[in-house]
Amino acid sequence: MNVAIIGTGYVGLVTGASLALLGNTVKCHDIDQEKVNLLLKGRVPFFEPYLESIVQDQVTQKRLIFSSNLSTCISDADFIFITVGTPTDQVSGAVNLEYVCKAATSIGKLLTPDKSPVIINKSTVPVGSHKIVQKMIEEGVYQSGNDNVHFAVASNPEFLREGSAIIDFFYPDRIVIGSENTEALARLELLYRPLLDQSFNPPTTIPPRPEGFSQVPLIKVDPISSELIKYASNAFLAMKISFINEIANISDRLGGNIHDISRGIGLDRRIGPHFLKSGLGWGGSCFGKDLKGLVFDASASGYNPKVLTAVLESNSLQRTVPILKLQSYLKSLRGKSIGVLGLSFKPDTDDLRDAPSIEIIKKLVDLHAIVKVYDPVAMNHFRANYPSLPIKYANDEYDLVNSLDGLILVTEWDQFTQLDWKKIYDKMKHKVVVDGRNVLDKNCLEAIGFVYYGIGS
Repeated sequence: MNVAIIGTGYVGLVTGASLALLGNTVKCHDIDQEKVNLLLKGRVPFFEPYLESIVQDQVTQKRLIFSSNLSTCISDADFIFITVGTPTDQVSGAVNLEYVCKAATSIGKLLTPDKSPVIINKSTVPVGSHKIVQKMIEEGVYQSGNDNVHFAVASNPEFLREGSAIIDFFYPDRIVIGSENTEALARLELLYRPLLDQSFNPPTTIPPRPEGFSQVPLIKVDPISSELIKYASNAFLAMKISFINEIANISDRLGGNIHDISRGIGLDRRIGPHFLKSGLGWGGSCFGKDLKGLVFDASASGYNPKVLTAVLESNSLQRTVPILKLQSYLKSLRGKSIGVLGLSFKPDTDDLRDAPSIEIIKKLVDLHAIVKVYDPVAMNHFRANYPSLPIKYANDEYDLVNSLDGLILVTEWDQFTQLDWKKIYDKMKHKVVVDGRNVLDKNCLEAIGFVYYGIGS
């Protein structure tokens, strides 16, 4: 099938490259010619495991094409995915649909009577946005003066975890499609049939199919329900993380062990073990943005979502926890050398959006600490985004810890658990470690001589 992707950000590029790997011809559009040139060379402008090798392979096979010419991309498309950015107002939480509306209008201007594409909104948008997309496409059609143009609009929310996006695309928990047009639903089901039946043979460029994984549920609903499924899923996961962090903070004060508590809770089948790992809270481009968007939509409809607003507040407060733990040992942090291990909001990505490291570093700077940082992937990205922060960048983990008064582990990269902690102990001035993700061996570090602080243990 012929597929067009409008926007080559995270969702658009993962979706486009993966659909090409399944045998479709995919044309990806972006207004940034420099980015297009980069992608034409098979280079991906962000870090995501497996993605670059897929892009390179599909570009070589000419199934994946990049262009800044929108007409070229959609002229023969059976499906047109809108995957542009939907930034959120940081104060009100309102979602900016400017880019979605521009994309929809531009598509409408270029539609012709000889094709009847399904136009899919895959950007995360407020509830009811499918109607706006429909109207903007119709406005574009009207401006073009074309007659007898036919199209259908559908919603197809994404559930891609950064660092695991390729796994999530090819082996998803479910696929959700929403439309008021039954033919559009049927055509989308056909597009996704190889995933639903798992009838494709996984190439070596992607992880192998999990053992026993054979069928993917398809959820066909109305557009409003599909949009709410996306918001509600992320809101629930964020709430679950914030809940276990609240329990961890209580455990700290009452003398419990959050590892045992989480296991005891998670064995209840009604709750489950996932997302019950305490730490510094969630970050990234989705949870905070979607929560704020849902709160805004609820408030605009006259409902006060108290649980959701509490989740946002709780997550923000959680980022002060490691600093309070350092202060309990070092007292004043003025002039103290503090190391931050990990910058990205989670491992296996260079994404800094809403990363806990940012607030922690800014707070340390405000407290006049001398801040040193290290991340295996996100260093250059951090330098470019925060050039005015007076911090030092280490060459590696052992360079980071030299003469430190305290160390905070912020991102749980696997390599951080494999470090030579005896060597680190010898290099540090004060031997205090705050394990912000509860991934280090507490007994081992304490046996070496460290003062160890976890989150809830």
